[in-house]
Amino acid sequence: MCTDEMTLRRHRAEGGADVERDIGSSAAEAWRSRIVNVWEIMPGMSSARTSSTPANRTLSSAKAAKQDEFYTQYVDIQKEVEAYLEFDLNTFRGKVVYCNCDDPFESNFFKYFAANFNKLGLKKLVTTSYDGSPIAGQGTLFPEYDEGNGKRQRPKALAVVVDHVQDEDGDGAANVTDVELFLKRNKAARRALNADDKYPGGDFRSAECVALLKEADVVVTNPPFSLFREYVAQLVHHEKKFLIIGPKNAVTYKEIFRLIKDTKLWFGTGFANGNAYFSIPEGSGRAFADGVYDESTGLVKFRNLSWFTNLDHGRRHEELPLMTMADNLKFSKHKEIKGKAAYDRYANYDAIEVPFTDAIPSDYGGNMGVPITFLDKYNPEQFEILGRSENEDLYDLKTRVYSTKECQEAYLNLFGKKGTYDMNATPVINGRKVYQRIFIRRRAYGATKATRSED
Repeated sequence: MCTDEMTLRRHRAEGGADVERDIGSSAAEAWRSRIVNVWEIMPGMSSARTSSTPANRTLSSAKAAKQDEFYTQYVDIQKEVEAYLEFDLNTFRGKVVYCNCDDPFESNFFKYFAANFNKLGLKKLVTTSYDGSPIAGQGTLFPEYDEGNGKRQRPKALAVVVDHVQDEDGDGAANVTDVELFLKRNKAARRALNADDKYPGGDFRSAECVALLKEADVVVTNPPFSLFREYVAQLVHHEKKFLIIGPKNAVTYKEIFRLIKDTKLWFGTGFANGNAYFSIPEGSGRAFADGVYDESTGLVKFRNLSWFTNLDHGRRHEELPLMTMADNLKFSKHKEIKGKAAYDRYANYDAIEVPFTDAIPSDYGGNMGVPITFLDKYNPEQFEILGRSENEDLYDLKTRVYSTKECQEAYLNLFGKKGTYDMNATPVINGRKVYQRIFIRRRAYGATKATRSED
């Protein structure tokens, strides 16, 4: 950044602008409240996913919990998991799957893995949850907590463990109904989780939950967005495989981006057309912008969410079809490319500007700046990620740093008044900033497709 600036810019709250644009201001406020508070109903699990409100907001402002509940669809979980099975049928075989931000009363993650326990060949399914959500209380799986005319105190958090699924009801099939019967009959399959000195019971960071994490092989869940960096760091620290939902903007966090650069984390196969649909309870009484909420299905649409994983899948090995530089300049469908004499070069990075992923020239061996959406198509065998543009030169890619005076002069020239145009924040072309870019280079330039590496 310019030399008189004391701190780095903060990124916008994850997805906040997109949420308000999609669902309207009143519904966005409900979403923000849910982000902070609904997961306080399950303490520590998923507090503020993206919020302009304080992270320590208490449960008192989320009494109308049904208005702030959004649930991942079963079909989305099924579609994503099966993409990994298509690549490797044994992805989950013999594994302990841990859902540590989920309530088995209402979580479709728990339902999916319980229903497919034998098909996937699981060794064990573990979920940690808070036993106090409005829906869970209406139909608990565990009858002993309803004994004594409903006056018996329920534990605030539970660990539920399933180590086998068999035909409990004698109908000839083993499914989630049998899991429910098993849990009702077997009190040893669940236990209360207690708070420790730092975290409430059920918090993924609590000592009991960390102990469960250490025993797990694969973590699959929809974790707290506001704690996404900390959540991922915990998984990486304990060297766990994972499949989790998060905001796409998380790729701009330097901690997350470095994992992507080092091929320790990547996008999953994603939601259909980039839209994630979450169900909400009946009778939520909430207003949405047109086209966002479907009353017939009870689904709400959100954009800019993705699956993040370190499990391999076939799509990340698909080669991106590209044209040569000459053909792009002659035939590209993008007016920013077609008809130009050459691709633009940055003034502060040794790279060419490629504003669209499909405009990457197939025969160029130098550095290229591409949109962040490139990561949707990223094949680590085809391209190497060098770094990304930002104020700090974390990847030693900058060729020029602008002075405060130059930033001020640029602002005056562009807008006719005093100000500071932070040209160190992004690549610059002809004195103007462009969008944030990821810098890439082709692997094995001129060679045939590489053999798939083992990650």
